[in-house]
Amino acid sequence: MAPRQLGRSGLWLPPLAFGTGTFAGGPDWPYGDTGVEKARRMVDRCLDAGLTLFDSADVYGNGRCQEVLGRAIEGRRDDVLVSAKVGLPTGGGPTDLGAGRARLITSCETALRRLGTDHVDLLQLHAFDARTPLEETLSALAALVASGKVRYLGASNFAAWQLMKALAVADAHGLPRFVGQQVYYSLVGRDYELELMPLGVDQGVGALVWSPLAGGWLGGDIRRSRPPAAGSRVDRLGGYGPPVDAERAYDVIDVLDDLADETGHTVAQIALNWLLQRPTVTSVIFGANTEEQLEHNLGAVGWDLTPEQVGRLDAASSTAPGYPVYMYHRDPGFTDLAPVPVRRTF
Repeated sequence: MAPRQLGRSGLWLPPLAFGTGTFAGGPDWPYGDTGVEKARRMVDRCLDAGLTLFDSADVYGNGRCQEVLGRAIEGRRDDVLVSAKVGLPTGGGPTDLGAGRARLITSCETALRRLGTDHVDLLQLHAFDARTPLEETLSALAALVASGKVRYLGASNFAAWQLMKALAVADAHGLPRFVGQQVYYSLVGRDYELELMPLGVDQGVGALVWSPLAGGWLGGDIRRSRPPAAGSRVDRLGGYGPPVDAERAYDVIDVLDDLADETGHTVAQIALNWLLQRPTVTSVIFGANTEEQLEHNLGAVGWDLTPEQVGRLDAASSTAPGYPVYMYHRDPGFTDLAPVPVRRTF
C-alpha cells in the first residue's frame, strides 16, 4: 500500500486503515467483541499488507477498544500509527464531555494509558463542542502537541463552517491546525462533497472516511430482492447507522453487481476502491469482526476502477445539491467562479 499524504501535513497514511471499534466488546457495545489474541493476528495481517494505521476512540466500549489495541500492538509500537478520538460523553458529569482544557488533557492521558504508549500519531476531536471557546480547545491541543503526547490534530463530524472557524482561529493565534477530518462518505452518502470536500482542497485538510460501506448496505449481502434481514448489521445499527435511502441504494448496488461481474472484485471492494479515487480522501477506515472480513477488505487496493466505471457509479449515486452549491456547478454564469476546482457529480 503506497502511503498518502494527509492534507498538507508531514503525516503519511496507508490508503486503508483498520477501525478498532470491533475490539471493544461487552453487553453495551454491539459492534464486535474481538479479544486480544485475535486482535494480534489481525494486526499481524494488516502489517503484512502494509496497513499501519489503527483508529480508536475513548467511547468505543468505554475504552475497552483501546485496551485491546494497546495489548495487540505491544512490542511493535514503532511499526504502527495510532489515531484516537476524544470529546463525546464518557460519563454523566459536566466535565465528562466536550473539548475543554481539563477534559482534553485527561482524555488524552487516559487514552495513552489504555494504549500503552507515550503518544498518539493523530488526535481527533470526535465532535464540535459549541460550549467551549475554540481558543481554549486549540491552545490545549497545542500544549499536547508541544509535550510530544500528540503528533498531529484532526476533527471529526464537523460542519464546514465549524472546521473553517477552527482553522482560522489556529492561524490567528499561531496554533497547530487540523490536518485531517474524519468524515462519513460512501456511494450512498455523498454529502461530504458539498462543502467539506471543497474546504479540504482549499485548506489542505485530508479526509479519513468512516463507514465507507454505509453501515453494511454496501457489504455485498443486500439486494433489491434481499433487503436488510433481522439481525444484520444494518438492523443492529438501527438509528445509529448513517441514513440511507433504500431505493437509491438499490440503484447503486445494481451497478456494483454489474461491475463485480466485469472486474472480478466484490461489491464491497469496488465501493471502497471508488472512495480511494475521490479528491482529498487519504485513508478509508474499515472494521472487521473476522479475519475473513479483514482479508476481503484488504482486496480493495492494488487495482483501480476505470474512469468509465467510476462514471457509472457517479451517475447511479448522484443527488441534486442544494442552494447555493447547485448554482456554482450547473449555472454557466457561476461555473467559472466556483470556489475550488473540484469536479463533482452529484
